[in-house]
Amino acid sequence: MTDALTTLTLGSDLTVNRLGYGAMHLTGYGMWGPPEDPAQAVRVLRRAVELGVNFIDTADSYGPNYNEQIIRQALHPYPDDLVIATKGGMLRTGPGDWVREEGRAPYIVALGRPEYLRQQVELSLYKLGLERIDLYQLHRIDPLVPLADQLGELVLLQQEGKIRHLGLSGQPEVTVEQLTEARKYAEIVAVENLYNIADRSGEAAVRYAEEHGIAFIPWFPLGHGDLLGQSGALAQAAKKFQATPAQLALAWLLRHSPNTLLIPGTTSIDHLEENLAADELILDAEQWSEIEELCSRETPWRPTVHTSGLSEGESQ
Repeated sequence: MTDALTTLTLGSDLTVNRLGYGAMHLTGYGMWGPPEDPAQAVRVLRRAVELGVNFIDTADSYGPNYNEQIIRQALHPYPDDLVIATKGGMLRTGPGDWVREEGRAPYIVALGRPEYLRQQVELSLYKLGLERIDLYQLHRIDPLVPLADQLGELVLLQQEGKIRHLGLSGQPEVTVEQLTEARKYAEIVAVENLYNIADRSGEAAVRYAEEHGIAFIPWFPLGHGDLLGQSGALAQAAKKFQATPAQLALAWLLRHSPNTLLIPGTTSIDHLEENLAADELILDAEQWSEIEELCSRETPWRPTVHTSGLSEGESQ
C-alpha cells in the first residue's frame, strides 16, 4: 500500500502509521492490576515499536494505571515519533467490571467533573513520564455534567501545554450529534468507537469523521474475538484467502475509510507480527463483498449502557 493508505495525520502535525497497538490487555485479569507476565508485556511493546508502530492506545482505567506504567517501563525515553494516546473519565470498581458474562452488562460509569479530569491528566502525565500527552481522550461523555464543562477543562489543560490534541471515546460509541456538539467547545482530532466489519451500526460516525478530517479509532476491531473462532465468518474466509482472520478484519478497516486508525491488541508477539502485516493483504472488490456478506450474518457482542451513565444491572 502507498503511504497515503498506511499513514494518517492527527490534527495538522502528528503523522502516525494507521496500524497502531492497543495496550489494554497488558494488564491483569479483567484489565485490573499489573500484567501476569510483565517481562512479556515489555517485549511485546518493544517489538511493536521495532516493527514501526508509532501510535499506542491506553487509558488510566486500564490496570488502573498499571497499563500506563508498563508502557513507560518498556519504552521510556520514548522515540521522537511515538504518539501515546491515553484516556480519562471512566470509573473502576474491581476486576469484574468489564468481564463478559451471560446476563450481565459491564460496569461502565463515567465521571466527567472538571476537577476529576484535571487530576487524571496529571496522574497520566506522571505515570507515563511525559510533560505533554499527544492525544488525550475523554473516555466517556458523562451525561450528568455539561459537555462544555468536561471539554472546557481539557481545553484549559491543552492551553497549559499538558495536552496536545483532544479526542472522544464512546462506550459503545460517540454519536454524530455528540461529535457535532463537542466541536463547539474544542478541536476534536479523533473519535474512538466500537466498530468492526460485522458491527457497523456506527457507520454515520465513520463518515462524519472522514468528512471532517477526524481520525476514527475502532475498538473491538475483531468483534471481541467473536469473528475469529473456528466457526466465525472470518475464520471461514481466511482459509480461502490465505490470511489470518485478524488480518482480514484489519485490512477491511484500512480499506473501508482512509481515516481509520487501528489499535489491535495482543499479548503474543506472533499475533502482533501477523496483525501488523494486514496492510500487505490485497483483495479485489468482489472478494471483499463476499467477506462482508459472510460477516453480515454474525452478531458480535457489544456492551450496553444506560443513558443515565450506569450500565445495565447497576442501580443508583
